[in-house]
Amino acid sequence: MDEGYSLIIPIRIHWTHAMTDTVIDRFLRYVVIDTQSDPKSSTQPSTEKQKNLSKLLVEELLAMGLSDAHLDEHGYVYATIPSNVDKPVPVICYCSHVDTAPDFTGTNVKPQIVSNYAGGDIQLIGDPQQIIRVADHPALNDQIGNDIITSDGTTLLGADDKAGVAEIMATAQFLLDNPDIPHGTIKILFTADEEIGRGVDKVDLAKLGAQFAYTIDGETAGHIEDETFSADGVEIAIQGVAIHPGFAKGKMENAIKIAGAIIDRLPKDMAPETTSGREGFVHPTGVTGSMEKANLGFIVRDFTDEALSANEAMLEAIVKDVMTGYPGSSYTFKVKHQYRNMKVVLDKHPEIVENAVEAVRRAGMQPVRGSIRGGTDGSRLSFMGLPCPNIFAGGHAFHSPLEWVSRQDMEKAVKTLVELAKIWEERA
Repeated sequence: MDEGYSLIIPIRIHWTHAMTDTVIDRFLRYVVIDTQSDPKSSTQPSTEKQKNLSKLLVEELLAMGLSDAHLDEHGYVYATIPSNVDKPVPVICYCSHVDTAPDFTGTNVKPQIVSNYAGGDIQLIGDPQQIIRVADHPALNDQIGNDIITSDGTTLLGADDKAGVAEIMATAQFLLDNPDIPHGTIKILFTADEEIGRGVDKVDLAKLGAQFAYTIDGETAGHIEDETFSADGVEIAIQGVAIHPGFAKGKMENAIKIAGAIIDRLPKDMAPETTSGREGFVHPTGVTGSMEKANLGFIVRDFTDEALSANEAMLEAIVKDVMTGYPGSSYTFKVKHQYRNMKVVLDKHPEIVENAVEAVRRAGMQPVRGSIRGGTDGSRLSFMGLPCPNIFAGGHAFHSPLEWVSRQDMEKAVKTLVELAKIWEERA
């Protein structure tokens, strides 16, 4: 390996010892199970293989003694950690998703470990062109001496969100092993298809029985997110004028060219690659077509409903303007509601985030409240009647082969969840 790169040690999973219960043990056995979701599938869950991990989680929860743990027909795992106090305490839920993103392959994950990270770039051994560079990932500067887990560079790692899954499982085991820690009833929910926007489509909130929830699906240790984008999808269908190209002069209106003209007119400063912070964007996600017909898919994001609507109006204005040059052609413009900024709901229940902030502090970190340039299951759960902010899981560079997480940050997440359970009991 080139000088200046940190040493990576391949990890071998020994399934005969699969029931060890540290957070890192759990994480390593979960990430090797392929759970990628599929946006093209209409089933629930979108891929049967997601259930392979969910079934394992149920087995482990039952082995802990959580007798109601089960997997339902929609791919959700439900379980209950019973209260161990006499007084009434609000029922909270810890939630993470089992699926990994379809952006990059999650098949045949080979987790690697950089023990006692000494700094510097990390070259991934399965594909030496894949390098986790400190310049691009400054959070590595906070990991000196820690143990960093990566993929081998040929797949996703799956820290999004198997880190969160492992942390919830380790928290459940810790609370059950330490009955002297007072806590109320805690519900566990593992969802499928979060990465394709369907994570809570069929959650049974009455069966779940929680009053408040937390998704463990964030990034940097210590961070709590109580705000997300508001989000819509837009589908544009172009009907052009097709004719034999040898006789096309003055008659043909090529739908592919119309689609290209629409994309070309998108504002350069309203793209994901040119925006940050609280700036929204309009992002083309797919184009298909022929001379006669073309379809364009977009995602539209912003932090307020008003800005979201303005972005969509801007996009349709571009389409209308382009179409004036093609009088024989037509279009349809369909907006699909996806999720809304959960802050609207969470601001009505300030204790939810306040308790999480205190839990992070008690776990030895400086709490940082922030916004997600994206969404979580918590976005939709909040508007379904289950207010739900997002707590860090410790992973970084999600949806890419450069994904990484440290053992120490995962342990901090477990400590945070334990402290959070104690705080709800204390303040009840």
